Amino acid sequence: MTTQVQTAYRPKRAFPWGRTLAWIAMALLLFVTLFPFWWMIRTALTSSKAIFLDTSSLLPVQFTLINFQRVLGLVDPQTAIALGGSGQSINFGRSILNSVIVSVIVVTGQVTFSAMAAYAFARLRFPFRDTLFAIYIAALMVPGIVTTIPNFILVRQLQLLNTYIGIAAPTLLMTPFAVFFLRQFFLGVNREVEEAARIDGASIWVSFVRVVVPMTIPALTTLAIVTLINTWNNYLWPLIVGSDESVRVLTVALGIFRSQTPQGSPDWTGLMAGTTLAIIPTFIIFMLLGRRILDSIQFTGFK
Repeated sequence: MTTQVQTAYRPKRAFPWGRTLAWIAMALLLFVTLFPFWWMIRTALTSSKAIFLDTSSLLPVQFTLINFQRVLGLVDPQTAIALGGSGQSINFGRSILNSVIVSVIVVTGQVTFSAMAAYAFARLRFPFRDTLFAIYIAALMVPGIVTTIPNFILVRQLQLLNTYIGIAAPTLLMTPFAVFFLRQFFLGVNREVEEAARIDGASIWVSFVRVVVPMTIPALTTLAIVTLINTWNNYLWPLIVGSDESVRVLTVALGIFRSQTPQGSPDWTGLMAGTTLAIIPTFIIFMLLGRRILDSIQFTGFK
C-alpha cells in the first residue's frame, strides 16, 4: 500500500531546458556552418541566366548540370556564352594533378622532417635545447604574409619559380606548429620502451623509426591530414611562384577563371561549379579520416 502511495505521488521530472537549449544552439551552429556549402552547390546547379531571378529560393533555379560541363571544358565557348557563361574553362585534370603533386610533396616532407625535429626536442639532450625550442615556437606569432617576400626572393634566386619544389618550399621541411604538435606526443611515449630497445642494441635512429614512430601513427596521420587540407586550399603563395599553367594548382586556376569576365561580370555559376569539384577530394578525406583527427586531439599519452 505504501509503495502504491509513493508511486502515485512521485514528483514529475523537470523539463531538461539546459539540454534542449544546447541542442538548439548546436543546430544553429551546424546550420550556419553548412549553409554556405549548400548555397555553393545550389548556385552551381542553377542556370546562369536564372541566377538572379529568385534569390530567396533555397533550391536551384532552373536546375542544370551544364555549369560543371562548362568548367570541365566539355562545352564549346560559343555554346557556353549562349548559356550565359563566360566561355572560359579550367584545365581541371592538369590543375588537380598539380595540386596532388604539390600536396604529396609538402605532406611527405613536413611529416618526415617535423617528426625528426620534434623527436630531437623531446628526447635528445644538447646545449640550449629548450631555448632553441622556445625561439622556434615563437615563430608561430609571425604572420605568414611577413615571410612571403623573403621567401619569394630566395625561391627566385634558386631558380625555382614555376616548379613544384618552389611552390612547396616554404612548408616543405617543417613548420613551428607541426614540430610543437608532434613534440607533445613524443613526450607522452613511455621512456621505458625506448630504453628497452637501447638495451637490445638499437641506436637512436633505429629506436625512433622502429619504436617511437609506430606508437605515434595517430599523431602523424593527423598532421598529414591537416597539412594536406591546408596545402590543397593554399592560394597566395602558389599564385605568386606558380602562375604557369604547367604547375598551376586548382585554387589558382579557380582564381584565374573568376577573373576572366568577358561578359562584364564574374561567371558565378561556373565558379561555384568549379569550387564544388575542388572541395570533393578534401571532403572525402575528412569524412574517411575525420574520426582519427578527433581521436588524436583527445590523445593524452601512453600509460
